[in-house]
Amino acid sequence: MVRLLLVEDDPDIRRTLARGLGEQGVTVVSVATAVEAIKAVTSERPDAVVLDLGLPDLDGADVLALIRSSSDLPVVVATARDDEREIVRLLDAGADDYLIKPFSAAQVLARVRAVLRRTAPTAQQDPRVVVGGLVVDPVSRTAQLDDRELTLNRKEFDLLFALASRAGEVVTKRQLLAEVWQMPWGGADRTVDVHLSWLRRKLGETAADPRYLVSVRGVGVKLVDPSAP
Repeated sequence: MVRLLLVEDDPDIRRTLARGLGEQGVTVVSVATAVEAIKAVTSERPDAVVLDLGLPDLDGADVLALIRSSSDLPVVVATARDDEREIVRLLDAGADDYLIKPFSAAQVLARVRAVLRRTAPTAQQDPRVVVGGLVVDPVSRTAQLDDRELTLNRKEFDLLFALASRAGEVVTKRQLLAEVWQMPWGGADRTVDVHLSWLRRKLGETAADPRYLVSVRGVGVKLVDPSAP
């Protein structure tokens, strides 16, 4: 059974969602403020968080940052803000998905279940992806290059894993936006370009002199084994 922390300051929306989710078998812990949300993350041990942004004591984006500073707990942002730049900013800051009001309890639950499937560790097999001297572990969310641990933020790791798990395959920016940023509609290629640039720097390479990350003009990017013929 899914245990969900619902952070929503509007009492009508909070009651309606909590009732609708409860009717679908979800255990719902609902709070109205940022302070209550931070406490509940620790005390209630939810499987995921549905987070409104317009909270009375602290902006939801700051709550997201506090959660991300200590946890990979899945967070679905649920708000009336529909500005694309704001969506990109929050996904870059660590949100796992984004819902724009109005929405139903069924939609919330579908998004939460999808996020939980994506973040669940792979069992009964070695989940690591090894490409040349690069080792990416999705369970511990760590990456090593030639036995040296890489310091990656959340989206850099997600981007690296998405490419490493398809080593040798050209992946389009639209595919990366859909998989890493949950933006299947595209329209934010610059976000991918910036994160690729950061990732290349941490891998000790550049777009002009690539080793692992090879751009295919007009198509996308692929991660390759530089030692392969």
